[in-house]
This record gives sequence, structure tokens and C-alpha cells, in this order.
Amino acid sequence: MRIISGSARGRKLAEFEGSGIRPTSDRAREAIFSILISRYGSLQNMRVLDLFAGSGAMSLEALSRGAKNAVLIDSSPQAARLVSDNIARCKMESRAELIKQPALSALPLTASKGPFDLIFMDPPYNLGHIPPILKQITALQLLQQNGIILAESAVDEEFELPISLELIETRSYGSSKVHLICNQTSNDDETVRPV
Repeated sequence: MRIISGSARGRKLAEFEGSGIRPTSDRAREAIFSILISRYGSLQNMRVLDLFAGSGAMSLEALSRGAKNAVLIDSSPQAARLVSDNIARCKMESRAELIKQPALSALPLTASKGPFDLIFMDPPYNLGHIPPILKQITALQLLQQNGIILAESAVDEEFELPISLELIETRSYGSSKVHLICNQTSNDDETVRPV
């Protein structure tokens, strides 16, 4: 895996073994960032939150492309070592912070660092992580007004959105789906909606 574009373009990320970490493929990452650049024009000065950070590739790609800073969260010791190694490889120590805790319990610790323009969320598939985390994000007001959540799931995984969030689009990449979610603008009376 490598950083695709920006100031750290071509920087090789640390390798790892085992199935405990499931990184977003380079192809999917490139497609995701193409969508973001098309939507925003630039990631300049954006604040990033990366839940279930894994290798840290998504946040580091955003930092390489001009994001201001990133908070990366992962409770796995293997992922924490990998993230720390990759932050150092990309020379992003001053702009990236790692929190070694489960995502749900770590979210309140990020409140003073937000709201975030971009939130990446790539939890283990089909374990029901997405709904409670989205609920916590909205309760803590962690998403900037025009911000985006990119949530990855299995292709057959379904979940519900809090009414304050709106699904913009979903794209499939192999066995994964990426959901682009933003602040809801409608005034429905429902509290959750299926995805």
C-alpha cells in the first residue's frame, strides 16, 4: 500500500500480516478520494476523524492531500503499532493523533477536537457497530455542517441512519460498500431510516 497523491505521494506504508486488519484497497481509496475532491475541490485545512483506523491509510491520504489534522482511533494493539509506524513514515507526527481505545468510548474524547469535516468509519463487518456510532456522532455534534461520513460495510449489511443524517450515495467495491453520509436537511418525523 502507498499514499496515492499529495505531499506524501508514493510513500510506502508498513506491511502487516493476518486478517485482524482489513485495509481499504488502493483502488477503492483512490475512488473515494476522487469523490471527495469532486465534491469539495480540495481537502485543504479539513479536520479528519478516522474510526477503526486499521493501517491509518485513509487519514494519511487525507493529510497528504492538505487536511489540517487527523485523530485516528483503534483499540487493536496491532493496528496501533501499524498506525504509529505509518504516521512516522509519512512524517505526519505533528498533524496526526492516535487514540488507542474502542471507537464508541473514544468518541467523547474527540469532542474538543471537532467538529470534523471528514469522518472515516470502517468497522468489522456485520457486527452492528455502525448505528450506535452514528448516533454518538450526532449526539456529540462531531460532524461539521457540510461534513461527510464515509462508512464502509459488507455488501449485504444493512443499518439505520439517525434522522439528522442523510445518505448521499453508496458505491460497491468488491465485497464492500462505501456509504457517503452527510447532515440531513429534510424535516421528517422519523427518528431512524434504513440504508
